[in-house]
Amino acid sequence: MRILRYSIIAIVLYSYSFILQAQDKYEFTVVKEMRATPVKNQGNTGTCWCFATCSMLESELLRKGFEETDLSEMFIVRNAFVEKAVLYVRLHGKYNFGQGGEAHDVLNIMRKYGMVPKSAYIGVKGDETYFDHSTLESDLRSYLDTLIKKYEDKLPSNWMKGYEKILDKSMGRIPETFEYKGKTYTPQSYLKDYMRINPDDYIEFTSFAHHPFYKKFFLEIPDNWSFDLYNNIPLNELTEIIDSSIYNGYTVGWGGDVSESEFSAFKSLAIVPVKDWAHKTKKEKERTLEIPEKEMNVTQEMHQESFDDYTTTDDHFMQITGIAKDQDGNKFYIMKNSWGIRGEKSGYIYLSEQYVKLKVTSIIVNKNAIPKAILNKVE
Repeated sequence: MRILRYSIIAIVLYSYSFILQAQDKYEFTVVKEMRATPVKNQGNTGTCWCFATCSMLESELLRKGFEETDLSEMFIVRNAFVEKAVLYVRLHGKYNFGQGGEAHDVLNIMRKYGMVPKSAYIGVKGDETYFDHSTLESDLRSYLDTLIKKYEDKLPSNWMKGYEKILDKSMGRIPETFEYKGKTYTPQSYLKDYMRINPDDYIEFTSFAHHPFYKKFFLEIPDNWSFDLYNNIPLNELTEIIDSSIYNGYTVGWGGDVSESEFSAFKSLAIVPVKDWAHKTKKEKERTLEIPEKEMNVTQEMHQESFDDYTTTDDHFMQITGIAKDQDGNKFYIMKNSWGIRGEKSGYIYLSEQYVKLKVTSIIVNKNAIPKAILNKVE
């Protein structure tokens, strides 16, 4: 009898400890989620801005009733390299030339060059499937630097031909026409007649107090190479726009910082704990993102300070596809990443509302999803 009693007690204690352990883990309930195309992999490139924005446009096509579409990110990237080269040469090399970019770059390229599906332009040489621009970037910059130095007195008018040869060798030539679903298109006609997406329907917002709210300003981040202007609004209205977009059936492009210790692609989670990482014990660090923690209530001042002291930079871009809540009712945004199918949520990451507020640099949304009260305030 005693042995049986001890066995029962042991079972009860084991079950209780299992329940406690289970309660310690994050548990999420999806509140609202939009359709999205499969997770992609940007490879060894700095093109998250393009993958996330193109993914947002693919979701727009799904929202409009189209079947699943795979747009060519590298069509945008290749043409962006051309536009960057023109600016780099005009500014005599005193300019940030690299792989990075912002959401508006996709729209700007679409306005000028159109768009193509991935089946028409993959953007790699030969039979390769992995994107790697480490050598391409250095080759392009080297060509431009040599050009500027050699022809500082008078630049030859045909300098772009040599530059495009490097792009052709690495990424392949862009077709002037292509077949898609039984019809012949040019990049411009594919955008206009098939996609029927107007780049002017999408608006970028940011939230920084060193410029007046409800005015446009040049956002001082290195990847804003085209010197575009952003609509500046208070932080609470920025999240209001995100929520309005999701609840009205539109996904959102989100740019921000993912360099924090409390961001993990492997654990598919990011939070802003009250206790600073530097003040945590070894055990507490090990359990971060394993068990729910109390988070900071991020303010406009905190967001600004984080940007001013370089702890928030423009190092990544993702697509917000939905909203979820944890077991305590805290809001999280469901982010589709572009690092391949990895992590506990197979390429998706749940960012807490506080993390999104603290680390955001910009968002891009369909103008039809913006609350009119906010839209009427901006220029």
